[in-house]
Order: sequence, then structure tokens, then C-alpha cells
Amino acid sequence: MTEAKIEFGTSGWRGIISDDFTYDGVRRVTQAIAQHLKEKECALVKNGVIVGYDTRFLSENFAAAAAGVLSANGIKTFLTKRDTPTPVLSSEIIKKKLAGGINITASHNPPEYNGLKFSPSSGGPALPETTRIIEKYANNPRLAVPLENNKNIYGLEPSKEYLKLIRNIVDFKLIKKAGLKAGVDLLFGTGRDYLDLLLLESCRKVKVLHNYRDAYFGGGAPEPSRERLGNLKAVIKEDKLDLGLATDGDADRYGIIDRDGTFITPNEILPLLMVYLKKSRGWTGCVVRTVATTHLVDALAKKYGITVRETPVGFKYIGEIMMKEPMIIGGEESGGLTIFKHIPEKDGILACLLVLEMVAAEKSSIKEILHRSYAEVGYFATGKGNVSLAGAKKEKLFEGLKKKPPLKFGNYAVEKLITLDGFKFLLGGKNWLMIRLSGTEPLVRLYAEADSDKHLNEILNLGKKYILSF
Repeated sequence: MTEAKIEFGTSGWRGIISDDFTYDGVRRVTQAIAQHLKEKECALVKNGVIVGYDTRFLSENFAAAAAGVLSANGIKTFLTKRDTPTPVLSSEIIKKKLAGGINITASHNPPEYNGLKFSPSSGGPALPETTRIIEKYANNPRLAVPLENNKNIYGLEPSKEYLKLIRNIVDFKLIKKAGLKAGVDLLFGTGRDYLDLLLLESCRKVKVLHNYRDAYFGGGAPEPSRERLGNLKAVIKEDKLDLGLATDGDADRYGIIDRDGTFITPNEILPLLMVYLKKSRGWTGCVVRTVATTHLVDALAKKYGITVRETPVGFKYIGEIMMKEPMIIGGEESGGLTIFKHIPEKDGILACLLVLEMVAAEKSSIKEILHRSYAEVGYFATGKGNVSLAGAKKEKLFEGLKKKPPLKFGNYAVEKLITLDGFKFLLGGKNWLMIRLSGTEPLVRLYAEADSDKHLNEILNLGKKYILSF
């Protein structure tokens, strides 16, 4: 049987367990990583590499195989003693000055998937130039993978240091004083004994959901989305809680529900936290957002004198800017977020706790805080959708966008085209539409924003109509 080709997406290599994601594949990718580290980061290889994993089926076994290959290469390897959040692994790479880390996770993907993510010594996601090298080595049929051994493997429990780090960032005294009541849904993932523990220490009342391992994630994807947080919404209403917090399978993304059961999107949370951190911490620096993320960030940033940096989709680009210049906060519409002097990686645990702190400080619901922001800069309606398109039609669409991009969508004239990642059409005022072709699925992704819900739906429908014309 021929192994499937190894391909890294925006956040690592992922595939269906046993079909695409196999032990042999894990060993080959790990060997490719070992080869790359020996060639490019010799000074740090002596410090070692950390290997962690999430709560998916066989994740600990895949992690053990990766650790065995690193050990056979003579690389000191720290293998976590239990499933561990992605941000915890990132902070450990930085603290121990390691050459990097391997994480066996498919993040928020459905349970039949698993994946392998590599982080270099920065602690953030590997940039494309690094993953291309790893891909090249892993797909070389002559790549020799040594027999695994345990000579250089050391067990590690990294929770203590990470919890200490978070306690130094978040104002838990303020949260305790507010006497908040919170719900938390850990979605059967790695966030248990982290987010729930910190909430139990600081809130007057906490309702904890799904704080145990289930490799099937209750029958759905471990994604803290509106659709997956119905149980949390019900608990908030039933117990009259102040807010609900959730993390995904590897705890690098977050989900927020307000006291009335309203799901608050990451597009709404990012600008609110930006303003809150600017006011409460007095930090200076830029805000970084991906090209698909709301321009509410830009409007509030302009009001508060904050520079905006726009990046391609993928948190690695946010982390790259963070390491080059002062940054108050960086985030993306898909639920990734980090802040000044923290790790250059998504941290869903921290994001949830900062929202909790903001609610405590403002003595308001999240919707009330959001409405105050709209009063300052106006309303922003944000949405997205997917259109199924495969094969020749998808290729024809791409060629059409490249060679003859549309000059208008319905009555909306295109004022500017941004091709930083996909095709983003600025349509005047607050209105824009972005078309981005998925690199791994037969899908075209649509993102849009407008000055009203009505105009948002119009723009999304016009985008779908354009795509389906090919």
C-alpha cells in the first residue's frame, strides 16, 4: 500500500485516521523534522523537543511513536504525561528554550481526523518555508527512518508553569471581587484541569460540562461554535449564569456565550478585548488581524490610535508580526487570539479568561459592551459561508478571479481588490466580500461584512451567485 502524500495546511498535517494519518506517516514526518532541526537549529537541538497530544483516538500512541523516532536520532525528548493544550506546549517550548515541539492534534476537526503540528523554537506555528522543507523530506521515498527507542525520552507534566503564567496575566482578584457565575464547556478536550480549574478558583459559581475524555467528542467536532454549544446555552439560561466559555479539542480556540444565551463571535470579541487591554493595561503597539477578520477592529483602532496590521489567513502570520514589533493583541475570525508578551500561538484558555475579566471590570454583559462600541463607530454585520465546488469548476473560478476579477457585485462597485490571501473585494463604506479557495477540500469559502444585516445577506448571496456561474 502506497502512503498518502504528506501535505501541510494552514495548521499542520491532518488526515483521516488509518486512511491518511498513519503510524508510518507520523514516523516519516518526525524523521523529516529531526533532519531539519539538525540542519537548521543545531544550537537548540541539544535542549530537546517536546511532544504532546490531544484526546483523539490513538493520539498518545502516535505521540509515543514520534518521541521514539526523535530519541533514535539522539534528540532529548520531553513527552507529556497526559493530553496537553496547544498553548501549554507553546509556552513550554519558549520557557525551556527547546528546538521545537510536535503536537499530535487535529484541533477542532471531526473525530475521525488526527494530525501533526510542528512548532519551531519560537513556540508559534511553523511558517510555510519550514513546512515545505519538512514536506520535501517526508515525501522522499529514500528517507531512512531509524528504529524507535526510549533512551532520550523524559516524561513531563507542564501544567504548573503554564498556570503560573496565566495567573500573572489575568486579574483574578478583579474577577473574584465581581462574584461572577460562569459555565464552561471543555468539549471533551485538553482544556480540562486548566480552564475549569482557574474558573473554580475565581468565580462564585461554575457549571462544568464535558470535562472528561471522549475520543468521539460526543458525536461531533470539538469546535466551540454556535451549533456545538447548545448544552452550554441551556445551562446558562437554566442557572442564570453571567456568561459561558468554551475551548476546542486542543484548547487553542475559544467560544463565548453571553448571559442571555447569545453566541458572541470571535469577530466581536477581538475588537472588544483590544479596547479593554488598551484601557486597562495602557499597552501601546499594533493590533494584528487576518484578512478575513472584521473591520470593526480597524474602526475602533482608529478611534484609539492603534495601528492595524493585516495578514494572510493562518495564525503563524500573526505570530510572525508579534515577534517583530510591539503588539497589543492579535486574532482571527476563526477563534485564535494572543496578546502582548504572551506566546505567538493561539490560546483559547487565555482568551476565555480575558473575556471573563472584561465582564467583571465593565460590570456589563458582553452585548452591552459591544453595543457601546457600536455607538462609537457604527454597526458592523459580519458573516461567512461555504460553496461546494470541485475539479475543473474550481480551477476555472481561480483562473477567472486571477485574470478578470469582477468590477462589481450587483449594485456594489469594487473600489479595491486585496490579494493578500484569496480575493478580497472592498465595496465601499463598511462593505466587503472575500473569496478564498480551500486548499484541502472541494469548497470555496466566502467572508463578508456590511453596514446592515440586510446588506450582508445581499453581498453573501451575490458572492455565491458569482461562484456558481463557473
